Amino acid sequence: MIKFPKDFEWGTATASYQIEGGFHEGGRTDGIWDRFTRIPGNIADGTNGDIACDFYHHYEEDLKLAGEAGLQVYRFSISWSRVLPDGTGAVNREGIDFYKKVIAKIHENGMKAAVTMYHWDLPQCLQDRGGWMNREILEWFREYVNVLYAELGESVDYWITENEPFCTSILGYWTGEHAPGFHDYSMALLAVHHLMLAHGVAVKEYRKTGLKAEIGITLNLNRVYPATDDPKDVEAAARLDMQSNALFCDPVFKGCYPRELFDYLVEQGVTVPEIREEDAELLGNKIDFLGINMYETHYAIYDKESWPYQAREVKTGRPITDANWQVTPEGMTEILEFAYENYHPEKIIVTENGAACNDWLQENGKVEDTNRIEFLHQYIKAVGKAIEEGIPVKGYYVWCFCDNFEWAYGLARRFGMVYVDYKTQKRYPKESLHWYSRVIAANEIE
Repeated sequence: MIKFPKDFEWGTATASYQIEGGFHEGGRTDGIWDRFTRIPGNIADGTNGDIACDFYHHYEEDLKLAGEAGLQVYRFSISWSRVLPDGTGAVNREGIDFYKKVIAKIHENGMKAAVTMYHWDLPQCLQDRGGWMNREILEWFREYVNVLYAELGESVDYWITENEPFCTSILGYWTGEHAPGFHDYSMALLAVHHLMLAHGVAVKEYRKTGLKAEIGITLNLNRVYPATDDPKDVEAAARLDMQSNALFCDPVFKGCYPRELFDYLVEQGVTVPEIREEDAELLGNKIDFLGINMYETHYAIYDKESWPYQAREVKTGRPITDANWQVTPEGMTEILEFAYENYHPEKIIVTENGAACNDWLQENGKVEDTNRIEFLHQYIKAVGKAIEEGIPVKGYYVWCFCDNFEWAYGLARRFGMVYVDYKTQKRYPKESLHWYSRVIAANEIE
């Protein structure tokens, strides 16, 4: 039996574009995913987030269900386009009021509100001005976060500046599988730099407000190990590991980027970002907690055709989820150990962990997702092991509360603890939600 600390917080996580719907309601304008999903071939099942699970109209029902399950923290994100329809300038009162009502309902149902300020949905009008390629985005982001601080203020319990800048930059500007869909590694690296600077801007502005809630960032971290003992595979995996972890952790905790990685990329012909003298101060702004999203450990081999890292990820025969991700619970403990030993965050929150499963709704209204329960069981045990080692993990959030629009997978991948019938928008709690509720009540796991 693993017992968790009395102050440990159990929660769940969501994101605006994935759940809200109401894409042209309440003054919201298009974001980059509205544009991206309309390009044929970008989304596996051809769907989009126009409706998703319609949280915009069902938030009271969803938050009541979460509260009744005993969840202690509800993490959600703000749609920049809903708050500032023109990206900057006039504030959309209807959009701000929506989020005020959401936070009020979170508290009314006995939960804390964890607010992510940027979860990939940049206003399209700002993308048209260069998006994360344009350094002016630091000022756009400064204006945006200050609106949120002023309007939502003390009602927020945890502030998260950005979610997974790896995905915004590497998947959005290099592999092209995420919006805005580009394929240029030099662009991706510049996006990394502007994202990390924007995070620093958000933290710096927050410290001026006098607000007392904690602020941090969420990074998707995972170790990358060599698939064999071949020295070339070992070196290749180490390069991908630096891209996954040091490229984002170093600027947050050290105020700089991994020199070894940048030197290697220059040798490969990549244009690395210009680092200005004032950038180190922004990058190194102290955070109160590190959010870690972890789903799987990666394995890699040397592949000279895979530019720029000459490395390619491979499967190793482990079980996989419905998202084709390997089930590697030991990797949860390992990444928590890595983060703590190398960067010494005062507090860590596992801000996302979960599994896509091939769920189906039975005639009796039940969804018996035993595979998800087993996944969560193993990963939560791995978190408990890290806590027993003295690592300051203070919370764990399941991704996701309800089935939603899962980015490039569309509606074809179900990550939720609540089944959503997308035709009727009816909700059906899965067995995993009942199981998680019991774990939370006991504050321990077998």
